[in-house]
Amino acid sequence: MRTRMLAVTVDCREAEALAAFWKEALGYPETERWTDGHGVTYVELKSPDVPSLLFQPVPEGKPGKNRLHLDIAPTELEQREEVARLVSLGAKILEDPESDPWVVMADPEENEFCVLPRR
Repeated sequence: MRTRMLAVTVDCREAEALAAFWKEALGYPETERWTDGHGVTYVELKSPDVPSLLFQPVPEGKPGKNRLHLDIAPTELEQREEVARLVSLGAKILEDPESDPWVVMADPEENEFCVLPRR
C-alpha cells in the first residue's frame, strides 16, 4: 500500500470540547495538541490501532449536512444502551427509523453520525 489514512479531520468551533466528547464516546487513550504556523491549535485523539481523530478549529459553524460521517457500533453495550450513553455525553438523536438498523445522531456541534447494532 502506498498511502494510508492517518486521521479523520473534523472542522469545529470548539476543538477541546468536541475532542472531549469523542474521546469519551470512542475511548481514545491519548490526546495530543499541536499548533500550526498560523497559531491554530489542533486537538488530536490517537490510538495505535485506528486512524486519529483530528479537531481543527474554524470560525464558521457547520453549514449543512455532513458529506462524510462516522458509523460506530458498540462492542459491549447493546445499541439502545449506547445511544443513551451518547445522549448523556451531549449527543442527540436525529432519526431513529424502524426500517433501518441504525440510529442517526449528532454530536455537540451537530455533526451527524450513525450508531449501528453491537458488533
